[in-house]
Amino acid sequence: MPGDAELELRHFRYFIAVAEELHFARAAERLHIEQSPLSRAIKDLEYDLDVQLFERTTRSTRLTWAGQVFLDEAHRVLSTLEQAIASTKAAATGYRGTLRIALSDSIDPLRLAALLAQCREEEPDVEIRLFEVPLAEQVKGLRGGLYDAGFAQAAEAGEAIVVQPVWNDPLVIAVPARHPLLAHKRIPLAELIRYPLVLCHPEICEGCYRQIERILRTVDAEPVVAEHAATFDLMMTLVAAGYGLSFANESHMMICRHPEVVARPLAGRPLMLTTYLLRLNTESSEPLSRFAARVVAAENSNSSAET
Repeated sequence: MPGDAELELRHFRYFIAVAEELHFARAAERLHIEQSPLSRAIKDLEYDLDVQLFERTTRSTRLTWAGQVFLDEAHRVLSTLEQAIASTKAAATGYRGTLRIALSDSIDPLRLAALLAQCREEEPDVEIRLFEVPLAEQVKGLRGGLYDAGFAQAAEAGEAIVVQPVWNDPLVIAVPARHPLLAHKRIPLAELIRYPLVLCHPEICEGCYRQIERILRTVDAEPVVAEHAATFDLMMTLVAAGYGLSFANESHMMICRHPEVVARPLAGRPLMLTTYLLRLNTESSEPLSRFAARVVAAENSNSSAET
């Protein structure tokens, strides 16, 4: 009878593939199965749930509203299972605990590497697993228990999430080689926005985008955005190709040097890109409390060294 659903994991995997591809043939190819058993499995799933998940025509396949809700839940189920398997395997190899840390935006690779090395040295029996996700997924995962903590560049994450500033990195401008603005040792913001900009993606790098947007709103002019880039490498490629200028944190520019891109500081007071530690507003486990303490201690140590 419909409603007495006994779902198998393959139903979740099959459904996710069709929901993401919105094309049964492409989904079947992605799953390495024939289209016929895939279509039958989706029909069985809809029958078991007594819900229509897709609207199908001869030309298109679309998710219903119920299908969109089920897609979020299906991702959560598979993610929870994968984390359970990983944690079990980690325990079998000697780890006594696991911290699941989400990463959103353009996190400083130098600070992150130093932090992870310190954690491995001081607490080797706690496994740290990293997940690169957009901010919205991180917040949902923190609330749903998929992640223990996360790093992002968003100052606000909504109810039940504690947001603590932990790292500050100077902002610089990535300028194509031989660009007229290189005549300035420090680039005035009012001069910068006279040229097209390449900005980080507003959804994939949401926290960083918010901080850059706040800076741009301080100038009484509307910037021209030539492109949005989802990764730092793509951003530097577009800058080098002359698409526009870009904001970047100084640490990334030091590590990922491009021969056709020059870093210039902004004129006036230094502008900082702030990274935040995000946690659920509940009592933390001992490993998570120690992890957060290391993050804060490392930043205090860096601040003292710089002064």
